[in-house]
Amino acid sequence: MQRRTLLTLAFAAMAFATAPAWAADVTGKWSGQMSGPNGEMSLTATFKQSGTKLTGTMDGPGGEPMQIQDGKVEGDKIVFAVAFNDMKIVHEGTINGDEMTLTIKMDGGPGDGPGPIKLKRVK
Repeated sequence: MQRRTLLTLAFAAMAFATAPAWAADVTGKWSGQMSGPNGEMSLTATFKQSGTKLTGTMDGPGGEPMQIQDGKVEGDKIVFAVAFNDMKIVHEGTINGDEMTLTIKMDGGPGDGPGPIKLKRVK
């Protein structure tokens, strides 16, 4: 009986220890469209994921790359920020295979960003 309990506990511990391995891997290039004050804008991000840590760049105005800050992927959730003109633009969303849906909040800016943004993995 004790052996069965120990085996069950060991299996549960292994399952929790490997949970980050089940997280989505967003490494690569992603692109999509978003609504801006002057109409639709293309949006491209290049992510590098190591465990739950997320780094990379996102195209800014004029195509200049903005460094991703505070990036994290946990399961199917993603969050990261970029800085632009003294604003911290926070992106939060969910990953579903080769698509992600993001919402934007502009800290130090005019408020919330555009509606949901859909990005697709570039293959």
